Amino acid sequence: MSAPQRLVSLVPSTTETVCAFGAAARLVGCTRYCTEPPQALREVARVGGTKNPDREAIMRLAPDLVLTNAEENRAEDIAWLTERVAVLTQTPCDVAAALGMLRELARTLHCEAAASPFVQRIEQLVRGRVEPRSPLRAYYAIWRKPWMSVGRATFVHDVLTWVGAMNVCADDVERYPAVPPADAVARGVDVVLLASEPWEFDEAQRQQLVAERTFGDARLVLCDGRDFCWHGVRMAAGLGRAADLLRSLG
Repeated sequence: MSAPQRLVSLVPSTTETVCAFGAAARLVGCTRYCTEPPQALREVARVGGTKNPDREAIMRLAPDLVLTNAEENRAEDIAWLTERVAVLTQTPCDVAAALGMLRELARTLHCEAAASPFVQRIEQLVRGRVEPRSPLRAYYAIWRKPWMSVGRATFVHDVLTWVGAMNVCADDVERYPAVPPADAVARGVDVVLLASEPWEFDEAQRQQLVAERTFGDARLVLCDGRDFCWHGVRMAAGLGRAADLLRSLG
């Protein structure tokens, strides 16, 4: 089977991966949230957001493959597109699955050689992982109004575990539970990771939260959310940065 030549990506991390594979020229459309790498995406048509893509605009681009994620994209949009065009949906919930799906994407695009260095680096990181003796009890903040974190059945949770943190929201029923700061404090949180996405925490917010002792004595640290929630080639460097961050707090 020949490699698809007209791609639409509705997943920012997958868009980055396609470009890293050397296939940016095949991208005819992506979402407005697809920002990496900026230079390669300057001329790529935008087809709306991840949650509200312009379906008709996608079809006008005549793609031969649309790349989706069942968590970032709505089920009804994926179903509508699947009836009309080839769709590859990849929704990893852990690092191992993400690695397997990276290989799958490389095979689909016939980019195995270009993908190999990224795959090998991630495999090295996975093999070299060392379990910490005393993992930090972490609250990973993804939203502020209301305060929300991540449950066990998420990719972020697995990355937290992989880098040596104990997710204090792991046992909540919801995948993305609303957990107010007082509850996090009651659970014995050591560190609060203020992610850059989807809520964009910044230094001014961090300082305000510290001054108001919103999370008690817990350390409040800004982090690049892409290192914790973007799968694909981002893992080759992102997992290491995330691990370094947690080690620096230990």
